[in-house]
Amino acid sequence: MTPYSLAFYMNVVTSGTVLGAKPTDTPDRVTEILGPDFAENSFDHHYLCRDYGMAEFFWDRESPACSWSGHHFTLQVHRLARGDSKAVNGTIRARYGRFDRRLRFEKLQRLLRERGTSLLEIPHVQAPQYRTYWQPDSRVSVTVIGEREEGITPSSLRSGDVYSISGDRRVQ
Repeated sequence: MTPYSLAFYMNVVTSGTVLGAKPTDTPDRVTEILGPDFAENSFDHHYLCRDYGMAEFFWDRESPACSWSGHHFTLQVHRLARGDSKAVNGTIRARYGRFDRRLRFEKLQRLLRERGTSLLEIPHVQAPQYRTYWQPDSRVSVTVIGEREEGITPSSLRSGDVYSISGDRRVQ
């Protein structure tokens, strides 16, 4: 993996943002930062998701008359393992370059630790197939493939690969 893509992941984990886009930002603000190339899904006029490739941002609101409220973002790191060239948003790729198909948790954790950022393991509902680590200062979680199990673990990933990285405004 290039040092630049590792820097991207480390920045997300330590800052709780994607290129400065926070989980609480409006849809327009996220688009200002990540650009207009996204797929949008709206559910029942109460939930909105914008998919910028690997990065997805989510919002909710009480009614169509209300403004969207930022909910969380998720980096779907597992999408890179499929070799999808559009998995990395153009704005992210322009800044960080090429991304490897896999992100090894051990390497990410070691580099974060060297910079004074710790990750604490927290329970995951699908343990032991998945393990989750929490960074309390940035409110970011990192989900990792644990024990592989046929039908549960994506075949393109190995034990110890990062599955996703999420930033959440709800978790304190």
